[in-house]
Amino acid sequence: MTRCRIKKCEGFTLVELLVVIVILAVLAAIVVPKFLGAGERSREAALKSDLKVLRNAVALFYTDCKAYPSAMVDLAATAAPAQGKDTNGNNKAITAADWNGPYVESVPDDPISGDAFNYSTTAPTVGKVWSSAAGTARDGSNYSDW
Repeated sequence: MTRCRIKKCEGFTLVELLVVIVILAVLAAIVVPKFLGAGERSREAALKSDLKVLRNAVALFYTDCKAYPSAMVDLAATAAPAQGKDTNGNNKAITAADWNGPYVESVPDDPISGDAFNYSTTAPTVGKVWSSAAGTARDGSNYSDW
């Protein structure tokens, strides 16, 4: 008499696979929303950081030269610019001995708009740096007010 053995196949059942898929779907539903706004949050953080760096550089330039830069590129110049702006927006000569630049390695573009930052050379806002981006931030404030 011969006995027939049925070969038992090992593997996962359909129910086990469905349970694993459901667990993965729940985990994805929890994690994915946290990363959806990460790009926007990082651009806003970069904007705040860039504005702070540029404003500090303008303040250092003014402290050294007793004049504001005529343009943002003067902050990254490797030699003293000939002229700056006084508090009324008029041209003012800069003494090369007073200049201690460059004040930044390079002038970045606005990370939100991709354009150059706005910089005022007219009274009463001479030396003011602000974002060139239109629209509102995640906190509801306007980028142009930053």
